[in-house]
Amino acid sequence: MTAGSGVLLVLLSLSGALRARGGDLTARETCEAGFSEEGYTALISQNLLEGEKLLKVKFNSCVGTEGTQYETNSVDFKVGADGTVFAARELWIPSREVAFTVTAWDGQAAERWAAVVRLLVAQTSSALSGHQVPWKGRTPPGLDPAQPPRDTLRPWPQPPHASGLRRQKRDWVIPPINVPENSRGPFPQQLVRIRSDKDNDIPIRYSVTGVGADQPPMEVFSIDSMSGRMYVTRPMDREERASYHLRAHAVDMNGNKVENPIDLYIYVIDMNDNRPEFLNQVYNGSVAEGSRPGTYVMTVTANDADDGATANGMVRYRILTQSPQSPSQNMFTINSETGDIVTVAAGLDREKVQQYTVIVQATDMEGNLNYGLSNTATAIITVADVNDNPPEFTASTFAGEVPENRVETVVANLTVMDRDQPHSPNWNAVYRIISGDPSGHFVIRTDPVTNEGLVTVVKAVDYELNRAFMLTVMVANQAPLASGIQMSFQSTAGVTISVVDVNEAPYFPSNHKLIRLEEGVPPGTALTTFSAVDPDRFMQQAVRYSKLSDPASWLHMNATNGQVTTAAVLDRESLYIKNNVYEATFLAADNGIPPASGTGTLQIYLIDINDNAPELIPREAQICEKPHLSAINITAADADIDPNVGPYVFELPFVPAAVRRNWTITRLNGDYAQLSLRILYLEAGVYDVPIVVTDSGNPPLSNTSVIKVKVCPCDENGDCTAVGAVAAAGLGTGAIAAILVCVVLLLTMVLLFIVWMKRREKERHTKQLLIDPEDDVRDNILKYDEEGGGEEDQDYDLSQLQQPEAMEHALSKAAGVRRVDERPVGAEPQYPVRPVVPHPGDIGDFINEGLRAADNDPTAPPYDSLLVFDYEGSGSTAGSVSSLNSSSSGDQDYNYLNDWGPRFKKLADMYGGGED
Repeated sequence: MTAGSGVLLVLLSLSGALRARGGDLTARETCEAGFSEEGYTALISQNLLEGEKLLKVKFNSCVGTEGTQYETNSVDFKVGADGTVFAARELWIPSREVAFTVTAWDGQAAERWAAVVRLLVAQTSSALSGHQVPWKGRTPPGLDPAQPPRDTLRPWPQPPHASGLRRQKRDWVIPPINVPENSRGPFPQQLVRIRSDKDNDIPIRYSVTGVGADQPPMEVFSIDSMSGRMYVTRPMDREERASYHLRAHAVDMNGNKVENPIDLYIYVIDMNDNRPEFLNQVYNGSVAEGSRPGTYVMTVTANDADDGATANGMVRYRILTQSPQSPSQNMFTINSETGDIVTVAAGLDREKVQQYTVIVQATDMEGNLNYGLSNTATAIITVADVNDNPPEFTASTFAGEVPENRVETVVANLTVMDRDQPHSPNWNAVYRIISGDPSGHFVIRTDPVTNEGLVTVVKAVDYELNRAFMLTVMVANQAPLASGIQMSFQSTAGVTISVVDVNEAPYFPSNHKLIRLEEGVPPGTALTTFSAVDPDRFMQQAVRYSKLSDPASWLHMNATNGQVTTAAVLDRESLYIKNNVYEATFLAADNGIPPASGTGTLQIYLIDINDNAPELIPREAQICEKPHLSAINITAADADIDPNVGPYVFELPFVPAAVRRNWTITRLNGDYAQLSLRILYLEAGVYDVPIVVTDSGNPPLSNTSVIKVKVCPCDENGDCTAVGAVAAAGLGTGAIAAILVCVVLLLTMVLLFIVWMKRREKERHTKQLLIDPEDDVRDNILKYDEEGGGEEDQDYDLSQLQQPEAMEHALSKAAGVRRVDERPVGAEPQYPVRPVVPHPGDIGDFINEGLRAADNDPTAPPYDSLLVFDYEGSGSTAGSVSSLNSSSSGDQDYNYLNDWGPRFKKLADMYGGGED
């Protein structure tokens, strides 16, 4: 067996051989509990490690294997819950055999069963076990790869026989062939020689089949067909394939089977050629601060591709370094076999060290640093926060102020210090008011960012009741404190809140105030005193009253004392009354800084009096000229309410006498009556029938209502006929004809008026001018427009020439007003006031008068006043009429105007002639 690889299990079943005799097993009718074998045997090495598995026993329980329990009578060996027998501690066995008893029982039966376990200690020689013993990475002793093995396997021996009788031979069981991996050759390298005893008599050919020979991977193993020597052709890798199963064949030269095939088992012996590999290069774990020694933190795992049953694949762990080394350089330890990291020292404090970096080394060869291969990984251990630091106020007292009647206002900020992890339940502060606020005016909310306590007013405070508050507050965390941690004295503080007095609005104590009185009280009647109260007791202020809403203007309020009197008669039947109630709103304002005001509503419930006489409806009706065919239903209505309404009394007056002679009225109930004809026939027409109706008020009121009754002929159904309706309306044929004649005359007058208006308009348009058309300067200017040369010349208003009256403002302008034709070249001149001249009727006289006014103006610029009516603009290329000088200048000849024709004769006479 391989050294350090554990044990080679060889189970020898004595009872099993007996059960197997005869072929098939016989099924039992009932369940029988007990061990599967009466005794168990295993081959073990002389050196055993703690926890090393040796063999496995099987116990059959009728209730299942979950409740099965095992025990042994040896302190050196134990049995697991699954029946595995293992070493309880590291052992060295000097004897050749160890025997002990294993006892088993289930949870439901009191009976116990026992089996004997024998452990045979194997020799270290490879010849006995059939395995090659590796020598920790070097070539094992006694196994020289360069030399072929001297052993010759004879799987088909020929036992001796006597007196001609031959006993049937039994094939040998060939022990496994061990081949070390990573051999350096040379190749092919002989493993073993296979021979048959018959090769002395006949030539025999040998061959092998199986995976590694004639099946993929091909030609790993080969055999000399004549000599039977088997070779390995290349280096082996146990991690690629750990064993091979081949079959050896022996045939004669004709291919006939000489011997039965023999099984060959080839095991690749593991060499330590693989380092342990961690599943992760970086592991993350956490442990709560203040944890006791032995607290589990995390597990690191490394796998080794080598044989785990040998020391080559047995990995052991250890911690190389820890950073930081505070408060101790050995804060953690690791289980060398499982890789579990646990705390080994006390003093973990997140507020001092928040994270540790631990370098873990994994080494195979059971941790032997001289022969084993190693690898490292990093374990990052975060110290998790626990609430081991209570929050503490930064000051013992805090102060703030709040205006009265103010809500949702922060009046003070409470600051705390907590060394736990920010923005965690261990750090988040929760504030509570212990005393000083029995009415619940304040609440403390936590700022989620700064963790400060915001003292907020949630219920308005009154300066007149409380001028200051002395609060005692306490702070705690959302999470409870860790076990053994006590609250600090600094977790409690005092808060002084001063209330600031502000000017409060006056208020009406009884709002809405309701009073009751009868309607119809005369103006000036005192109704009530509707006064307000100023809550500012410590301020000397006066309250003034005024009306805010009085829809009907019925009331008057004293501005000083709030007395309400009537300004008009209150009428319950008014449109401003709703449900007999009249509402008015008043304002009370003080003289504080700033002023404040409050409103109050006065409700006046008006008690009805009998001040409205009843009325009859309908006011118009029709009835047949003969009685007993129809009647008129009459309803009485009263604006008053009970008891000043019905039942009503309906009567016909005595005057005129024809009413009672022709009509009769019958009362149907308290509100309704029926009017009908008393006589047998009444001529068709319209009759005014007066009816007296009286209510039931105290005193009662009466009213005479006149109903227009149309009496008409009726058909058999009692309905008025069309002819009867016309006759009842009182219009005969003559009346209708007169109406039509009047309509025709009215239309004729309208047409004559329209014709007269058209003719007058035509005469107005055809009226001749007062002057000759050839001398009409206005017509000349409007028609030819020869004065301008630029765009600005087109923008003028000739209506000033046609209506001289509109120029009155130009002739009588005030001093200092510049004319529109002036071109400013310096300081604006001051013009004297020109005398107002009478308006000439002729346009020529008007121009002459304007010319004289301009000539006599010593301060006038060198532009005449003619262009006051039309400024041609500075961009004209044809020049401007304003360049003409007055006749008094005498420096320019205007005689050429005579050559322009009769249309310019007037201008030629004005400028080229004499003074006339």
